[in-house]
Amino acid sequence: MEVGNYIPVSFTSVVGQQMEHVIAGYLRQVWAMSGRLYEGQHGFRPGYSSESQVVTVCQDIVDSLEDGVKTDAIIIDFSKAFNLVPHDRLLMKITATGVYLRVVVWVKEFLLGHSQRVRVDGQLSEKVKVTSGVPQGRVLSPLLLLANVNNVW
Repeated sequence: MEVGNYIPVSFTSVVGQQMEHVIAGYLRQVWAMSGRLYEGQHGFRPGYSSESQVVTVCQDIVDSLEDGVKTDAIIIDFSKAFNLVPHDRLLMKITATGVYLRVVVWVKEFLLGHSQRVRVDGQLSEKVKVTSGVPQGRVLSPLLLLANVNNVW
């Protein structure tokens, strides 16, 4: 039984979820005003979707073909990306974007101090300290993933 093969799930209160919405809205606003989010990123952004991403990519390919430009494609699988975000690096990136220090401290508290273990056939594994990843199913997690993937700084 390997603890690293399992996805952590986190539950939080309604008040905690509301605070996540406030923090996420603030980060989006700061990063949008400073142009720190890559415009080509469509996932997890208001007004964007996977459909808008497909349309944009197809239009870029058509434009390149019409201009006689060779087009190459690289496809990256980010299926486990939520689990691989190192907390310390993410916090450094967020700090470097100029957000209020109180927000960085809040995000730090949101991420740090967690442990996980799994139960298989009635047996509990030992607790393991969580040093990377963002909790799935949380309001703030997709934005933190974007901050890591887009190299926001």
